[in-house]
Amino acid sequence: MDRIQTLFTRLPDEIDGVLILSSVNRQYYTGMRSSAGILLATREKAYFLIDFRYIEAAKRTVQGAEVQLLKDEGKEQLQEIIKRHNIKTVGVESGRMSIDEYLKYKEILAPAEIAFDSRVNKAIEQQRMIKSQQELEAIEACQRLTDETFTHILGYIQEGRTEREIALEMEYYMRKNGGDDVSFSTIVVSGVNSSLPHGVPTDKKVEKGDFVTMDFGVAIGGYRSDMTRTVAIGQVDEEHRRLYDTVLKAQLAALDYVAVGKKCSDVDKVARDLIYAAGYEGCFGHGLGHSVGLEIHENPRFSKVCQDICQPGLIMTVEPGIYLEGRFGCRIEDMIYITESGIKDLTHSPKELICL
Repeated sequence: MDRIQTLFTRLPDEIDGVLILSSVNRQYYTGMRSSAGILLATREKAYFLIDFRYIEAAKRTVQGAEVQLLKDEGKEQLQEIIKRHNIKTVGVESGRMSIDEYLKYKEILAPAEIAFDSRVNKAIEQQRMIKSQQELEAIEACQRLTDETFTHILGYIQEGRTEREIALEMEYYMRKNGGDDVSFSTIVVSGVNSSLPHGVPTDKKVEKGDFVTMDFGVAIGGYRSDMTRTVAIGQVDEEHRRLYDTVLKAQLAALDYVAVGKKCSDVDKVARDLIYAAGYEGCFGHGLGHSVGLEIHENPRFSKVCQDICQPGLIMTVEPGIYLEGRFGCRIEDMIYITESGIKDLTHSPKELICL
């Protein structure tokens, strides 16, 4: 059963059509990455409408849908499909559709009605949560290159290099060695800047005694990796070591706890309680982790409020951190794959404190 057919098994019978406009979900269901396109799926057949810029690539790439050259805005084509399949109700990605798009397609798809509620949105999210073997292999390939990049950058970082230079070297290495793009804007922060969880690389030079936190990943074929490591320049003082050891202990405790059937909020709590008990309450202000796939932040999340249950097939990050405002901080992050028999850590770079 292909992904579009599987989607319809998650939807009530009254929804007999689904309109997909977002680029990420178009790729998920057709295998085609593009900045434009319309996917209209019915219970019998799916149609992918794409403009001239992408039509040749679509004919080569798209799976599970008939490819058509988009004419004008596709009104006549979409109405013909609605009529051919006697579509009465079209579900949409309510979480990804603007009001302008809703009003536009409400008119274009008439006489079919748009079910502008969360049912399709939730069904797609639940389907994308569980990664297939093919998706796992794609993400593992991303993470292998990410691990290789960490090994490479350890030989590049030295006192006097700037955060920006280090980030650019990492990105160049990933692109040169098979990456299509970076997963997200690479984070390299050092010294006082390392207290910024999502700090932007600057022209600050790394200095002796600094922590350097690197949060990065690579995208290949649309799939992504996500990893964080913190290293030290020269020797660091006892306070830095205590903070680093606390973060590492919190991560290892969470990794040991994760299992099928565990509540996501409870996984977060294991790491958070350990960090707070060590005297760092209020210094770990983000969630413990998130799912990763075609997007860098997917659901579910390891967070205080996520009530989802861990299932086989989830790929999650585990990334505790401690941040002392205006002083320094540290984060350690792995990606894991959850199976019936335990977890598979997809990240293989060392986690003990490395002093360069």
